[in-house]
Amino acid sequence: MALIVVLSVMNGFEEDIKTKILGTQSHIVISNYQGGIAEPGKLEETILKDPDVVGASPFILSQGLISASGGTSGVVIRGIEPRSAAKVIRLKEIIVQGKLSDLDDTGILIGSELASHAGITIGDAVNLISPAGPITPLGMIPKSMPFVVRGIFSTGMYEYDNNMVYISLNASKALFMKDEPSGIEIKVADIYSAQSIAERLMEHIGPGYWAKTWKDMNMSLFSALRLEKTVMFIILLFIILVAAFSIISTLIMMVMEKRKDIAILKSMGATTAQILRIFMTLGMVIGLSGTLLGVVLGLVLTYNLNPVIRFIEFIFKIEVMPIDVYYITGVPTQVDYPLVSIIAFMSVVLSFLAAIYPARQAARQDPVEVMRYEG
Repeated sequence: MALIVVLSVMNGFEEDIKTKILGTQSHIVISNYQGGIAEPGKLEETILKDPDVVGASPFILSQGLISASGGTSGVVIRGIEPRSAAKVIRLKEIIVQGKLSDLDDTGILIGSELASHAGITIGDAVNLISPAGPITPLGMIPKSMPFVVRGIFSTGMYEYDNNMVYISLNASKALFMKDEPSGIEIKVADIYSAQSIAERLMEHIGPGYWAKTWKDMNMSLFSALRLEKTVMFIILLFIILVAAFSIISTLIMMVMEKRKDIAILKSMGATTAQILRIFMTLGMVIGLSGTLLGVVLGLVLTYNLNPVIRFIEFIFKIEVMPIDVYYITGVPTQVDYPLVSIIAFMSVVLSFLAAIYPARQAARQDPVEVMRYEG
């Protein structure tokens, strides 16, 4: 039960983080080694011919400053084509104020955390400052452009909501003085096939380009989550080992109590194999019933975890998952049924192994010696 609940919660958190990340990132990004794409329209046509590609959109990504009445802060500025970008990333879903359709060459979308800290609302005027500006006799001068806030988005990830802004592709070209987009972002039908699709696209596009998948762009995060889940699985596996030792101790105590009964059975003709089977069956019944009860309770608790947490919060007057810290309204869970099957199988196997030693001790009882001293 403990293994199923804990691993389901960890799976849920991983899926929740994945959903939030893919709300602002595409599944695949393709760019040129030279730093820009000369013919983005032609490249888009080639990419969209792939049957597994759902959408493609050009973008410009760079860093700059945003200046508003509430102060100045560094941001990541992303230039997008609103119509095509909506097919690639979840822009429409994450906008909490305003509309994506309102984003024109003078508009900007900002994150909810940035808006809160800087006191920015819909319709406010802000300035974006690019570090790379025109070169004058005095050196390079940063370029500044005014924008009007057309929308506020919330991904649920603090880093994105506090550091990311969206403007139109044309506006980003003017701000950063670029004629070409940085790359093409792509959405595919199956995110777990992104690597094979990227390799296939590279064959069709030709040399001079590179591709990164969502896993490559977030490798350290998902590697850490995977390592944490593996370690938790190993640690919690010791719970099953403790239960196995409990089966051993229970059966050994039973053998000690039933020595006289075993001796009587053997004197009546019961074989060593029959005695062995009796106690092996008893151990397996304990293991199977415990495994079945654990699986049922684990699944019931997993699917009703949030009501249980709310009940605990009500009883003890505590807040288990503060929303201002974790940015979630409940504990996400996702049951991995193949993993549940592995847990149940390992539990049964350990129960079987735990029953071997007590059963052999029972089968080795000498009825003559037992009857002599306990007769």
